Amino acid sequence: MTILIDPADWPAHDTFWSHLVSDSSIEELHAFAKRNDVPPRSFDLDHYDVPARAYERLIAAGAAPVPSNELVRRLIASGLRVKAKDRARKPGPSSR
Repeated sequence: MTILIDPADWPAHDTFWSHLVSDSSIEELHAFAKRNDVPPRSFDLDHYDVPARAYERLIAAGAAPVPSNELVRRLIASGLRVKAKDRARKPGPSSR
């Protein structure tokens, strides 16, 4: 059981973001996030989005840094990956 984090390469909201995942258990992922003050609102079905400022702190807490492509491969292999087609579409400005 490993918690993985990829580099903060994803731009949004005036910062860059990493993804935090488990390679074996959503419960393990939630427990790690809770112990490390990652807010529940950051959870997106199979991962947490975490800002660049939290990257080093989460590694120090035990998250294993991996390249983004490895994180995705291991998440898929775990069976925990939620495919894009299975994600609920979020309403946007054009849907109102």
